Amino acid sequence: MKTSLFAVLGAVSAASVLAEEAAPVDLPQVTVYSPRVALQEPVATFAMPVSSLRYEPLVDVQARNLAEGQADVAIRGGIFEESGFRIGAVPLYDPQTGHYFAEIPVSPSMLGAPSIITGADNASRGWNANAGSIAYGWRPIRTAGMASVSGGDYDTWRGELYQGYASDVSVLGRKLAVDASVASSQSDGSQPWGEHRFTRINARVQLANELSQSDLFFGYQHKTFGWPNLYTPFANVFETEDLKTQLLAFNHRVDLGGDDFVNVGAYYRYNKDHYVFNRADPGAHNPAFATGPAFHRTWVYGAGAEGSVTWATVRWNFAATWIDDELSSTSLIYGRYRTRSQEKLSLVPEKSWTLSSGPTLTAKAGVTYDDSNRDASSVSPVAELSLDHFASGSGLSRLYVSYARSTQTPTYTALNSNATRGLFRGNPNLQRQIARNVEIGAQAGAGPWTTTAAVFYRKDDRLVDWTYSFASTNARAANPVDIGTTGFELVTRYTTKPLDVVFGYTAMHKSADYGTAAVDASFYALNYPEQRVTLAVTGRLGGGWELRMDNEYRIQEENRLRKSGRHPLISSAGVFYSVRQVPGLQVSLEVENLWNSDFEEVPAVPAAKRQISLGAVYSW
Repeated sequence: MKTSLFAVLGAVSAASVLAEEAAPVDLPQVTVYSPRVALQEPVATFAMPVSSLRYEPLVDVQARNLAEGQADVAIRGGIFEESGFRIGAVPLYDPQTGHYFAEIPVSPSMLGAPSIITGADNASRGWNANAGSIAYGWRPIRTAGMASVSGGDYDTWRGELYQGYASDVSVLGRKLAVDASVASSQSDGSQPWGEHRFTRINARVQLANELSQSDLFFGYQHKTFGWPNLYTPFANVFETEDLKTQLLAFNHRVDLGGDDFVNVGAYYRYNKDHYVFNRADPGAHNPAFATGPAFHRTWVYGAGAEGSVTWATVRWNFAATWIDDELSSTSLIYGRYRTRSQEKLSLVPEKSWTLSSGPTLTAKAGVTYDDSNRDASSVSPVAELSLDHFASGSGLSRLYVSYARSTQTPTYTALNSNATRGLFRGNPNLQRQIARNVEIGAQAGAGPWTTTAAVFYRKDDRLVDWTYSFASTNARAANPVDIGTTGFELVTRYTTKPLDVVFGYTAMHKSADYGTAAVDASFYALNYPEQRVTLAVTGRLGGGWELRMDNEYRIQEENRLRKSGRHPLISSAGVFYSVRQVPGLQVSLEVENLWNSDFEEVPAVPAAKRQISLGAVYSW
């Protein structure tokens, strides 16, 4: 099969070389979701915010079936519950489990490219996310639209429609704009009992001018999907999730000139989860929950503000977050509480001096304050020293060193699962988790090249990990672990008219102490790549042809639960043709998991097989 796929791609490349040269053909702006990955759309379903993270150099997406079904998002070797998501001024959150953090019912057409926040920036701007955060902004609306459709193996099809309209109507000195999106997909899946049915509906109203933008958004998403051993190791069952997510969000941003700004927002999020342990025999006893299928509902109310304001030659960086949550569950009933409120405040002033040698020296130092009505409060320091604006021709643009402390609280699945029986075994006495991060980094660029690099060390205390013991093969337990992570990150980008290349490299080492807990394997904290390489290539071949390819190679830490090898090469590729006779029309042939890798991204969870789709997108 590899040979035939190479033949198809090679034939297309040869044809493009013979075609008449034309100006580079870029993707319509409405479908550019991230500049650091080559393929903007997934194969099996419509694009979601997590889609653009699949081959992101600074993010490790550990998928069960397709990433848009259920994926754990890890940053810098952290576990899925150490990675936060935010849109505008507010962090989005699911209090039941971090498995649902990426359940964000928003079309990427409405969002800007994701920004990966780590270190001191994450400690001050992030919330309940000790390893890092993925931040999005609301994209300005313009009069433009897009319709896409595709179909492929395993009876897969997907379709999406987006329309934005920027009117001439002025309200309070700002132009009124609206946009909406609807998307749907379905597939039988590449594994037995691995089918999915997804639907998403979005609508947004925006008021904007050159200095400010206000967005009011509503989104609804319904996902039904199954997978063998979706969460369980070696149980040979066909687990199923049915998720319904609603999001109502408001955000208002004002640019004050220079880099100063103020951003405020609020949101309501509702998530309903119906989990079935074994769909092949839904009436059978479920070892996870004595009541059989489990039903969970969560409500989150959040508000936040962030900004930077220069006053008296000092730039004052601030952020404030308030989160109130509630859980209703048929099974997560063994803990001490099912409602919680949490607050975080941060103030990190900074001062800059221009040195006689040329660069600018900037020092920032401040504190963050975390509080909850269920846990003790915590005060954490944040500090960074940087050199910026080096002389032109040096190639170097930034050097920095930083230290930050941050904290977070456990989710309800860890706190409220039965501690003595069942598939998931919790611990109601889990405490606030603490992380300390120190790093040194640099940024450089010359001509078509840009590079960022960082060396970091993060010490996590009482990190909540899910572990496995061969003495209790039908259970996974929430255990606190003290763990140190040493890492190196490098991202290099080369950009020219005919070619874009983004290269990423990460190396990490961990040392862990679980105390007296019986631990034979870790599902998350010790499921990380010792080394990981990513390579995204976009080749504009002329005549309207483009070839795009995302690649990932890793050397995974050994794990006694993993049945596959630990040196996988995973690739996705696509050939795209912009039809000259129909401006705005682009057709494509895409392949996911090109080499049909069987690598288990989550230990003991089978990989999705290779999948091919043929599609078209029309933009106007």
